[in-house]
Amino acid sequence: MAAILNVRAVVRGYRLTPTVSAELILLLDEHVSSVHSRTRISAKPLSIKTQELRVRAICAALVELREGGFALASPWNLRRKHIEWLVQRWVSVKQSGGTIENKLTYLRALADWMNKDNLVGTLDDYADRKENGLVRSYVAEVDRSWEANGVNAHEKIAEIASTCPRTAVQLRLQAAFGLRIEESFMLQPVRAVNDIDMLLEVTRGTKGGRDRVVPIEEKYAVLEAAARLANPLTGSTVPADRTLKQWRNWYYYVLERHGITKSGLGVTSHGLRHQYLQEVYEKWAGVTAPVKQAGKRPDAERHSQAIRRVVEAAGHSRPTKANAYISTFARQERLAKPTPTIDEVRSALEAAAGNKSHAALALGISRQALYRLLDAA
Repeated sequence: MAAILNVRAVVRGYRLTPTVSAELILLLDEHVSSVHSRTRISAKPLSIKTQELRVRAICAALVELREGGFALASPWNLRRKHIEWLVQRWVSVKQSGGTIENKLTYLRALADWMNKDNLVGTLDDYADRKENGLVRSYVAEVDRSWEANGVNAHEKIAEIASTCPRTAVQLRLQAAFGLRIEESFMLQPVRAVNDIDMLLEVTRGTKGGRDRVVPIEEKYAVLEAAARLANPLTGSTVPADRTLKQWRNWYYYVLERHGITKSGLGVTSHGLRHQYLQEVYEKWAGVTAPVKQAGKRPDAERHSQAIRRVVEAAGHSRPTKANAYISTFARQERLAKPTPTIDEVRSALEAAAGNKSHAALALGISRQALYRLLDAA
């Protein structure tokens, strides 16, 4: 049976009126675990974590509306003007495009439960992404792997093992098989191994319910270490005396203690997944990933094959998703070009008779980059 969030406990932590709280709880009780996604391929209910994120985002939006002077007597009174106001508020306080998109996704689910299909649009319906700096890039510009940031994964994980062997083994699973953090928590090392085909079946904690298999190759030792720490009740490496949420908090505490943060050593545990997928690309393409900036390119067929392998190993559905881990040769070439000086920009504008598009083309940069250089002058 699917786990369902205690929505009452969450909703009552917000300053909503009794009527709004009661009607929202009725909606959530019926729908909180239901899937609302065009890309999800599994019929599995949402995880407790996602359910809680959904409830908190909806409650916070209703609180913001009340603070903004909109005294909604019921969630059913939600109108387009309220969504427009919320987006403008979020844009004004410089929230990222991704954050706003996520909030709109949660509100779109709420609208769907109330049969208001066209109530919530996309971010593009409310704001100009370029003008407001909300363009979301899905192409890596910097290498987030531990290797690229001077962190030896083997040595650092061994160091972490002295503090918490379970955290260390979960990091080893991420490094060995490209698992997401949640996948490494929930993997059942004994049950997930397909010995016949030498594959690891990743089915728990996956994004969008996309199960996948990953070659085990010569990495049985990692799985054996994880199996020794497996919880006898659940089969995962999360200890029996902690909930998943409690374990997640402990996990991040251990990482911070050992400097595995952006402000510490400049890496996060997700960087291990980047490193694994870059290695997959190199294995099949015969050259390092574009983000490594080595300058070497494979032929088109090998590149396409390597991209397919990366996407399969990552558990994504579209080839372009690989770019988030390995970048593209075009993006890295553009980044390698020196930034034009303001004098060069002015000279290019003068030569182009003030035509910014022509000046940007002559400088080898985008028009948006030209505007940023002019604004900074």
